[in-house]
Amino acid sequence: MYILYNDTIMPRHLFRVDLEDRGYQFGDGIYEVIRFYDRVPFELEAHLRRLAASAEAIRIPLPVSLERLGENIGKLIGENSIQSGIIYIQLTRGVAPRGHLFPAAAQPVLTGYLTPVERPVAHLEQGIAAITTEDIRWLRVDIKTINLLPNILAKQQAHEAGAHEAIFVRNGTVTEGSSSNLFGIRDGVCYTHPANHLILNGITRQVVLRLLNSVGLKLREEAIPHTELYRMDEVFITSTVQEVCPVIRIDGQPVGEGKPGAFTRALQSAFEQAIGTSQSAATP
Repeated sequence: MYILYNDTIMPRHLFRVDLEDRGYQFGDGIYEVIRFYDRVPFELEAHLRRLAASAEAIRIPLPVSLERLGENIGKLIGENSIQSGIIYIQLTRGVAPRGHLFPAAAQPVLTGYLTPVERPVAHLEQGIAAITTEDIRWLRVDIKTINLLPNILAKQQAHEAGAHEAIFVRNGTVTEGSSSNLFGIRDGVCYTHPANHLILNGITRQVVLRLLNSVGLKLREEAIPHTELYRMDEVFITSTVQEVCPVIRIDGQPVGEGKPGAFTRALQSAFEQAIGTSQSAATP
């Protein structure tokens, strides 16, 4: 397997993480996960813009331009034999003796690699169960940092409860999932938390917002009260890996009729068309 290291494509076995890398010691870094289908990255420019925004927010300079990074991602796909999966990109502040202040001499470390991932067909067709849990994360969730311990704990809590996702609740309102954005539908209106500092503005979320009108849904970007979540006709989550995934049970209670709803099905179809259009546009 070949990986990306700053501006170089190299064999994975030659790369080493330094003990004093600030990502390793402090979680001082950011990341991005990009889906690719049939060797074509999906929404690449949007992902790279978000990576740059996260880097700027925590004041880490990018070691290469976004244009060059995009070119390197294409080379990375070309050097590996993986047909479809995810591209994981990580940027840390670099290597320096341990100390809380920004080290003046540290050079940012950017890495990237590919992982084969199949589409979650069973979840997309049948839907998933979720639980709700307290949102204990920090107040800059909009920055895609590598500090994910609260998300990991929530996801494990869901798994141990026999569910697939944990839905965060902060001060009585729903924010998002542990690794997804959340939408609720009632009476032809689609509700989702506004893209502020309390959620990550997912790239799949952004695609879905563009598709709502085409399936006859009105948008209302406002936080859903926890108690109203159980009264929704339909609920679904979105993420790079989960795409548009129906939620059919929350905290053991059925959502609507306890099966994927018609609007969610329509959005899944529209999203699949967006994937196909993206692939066609990338084909010479």
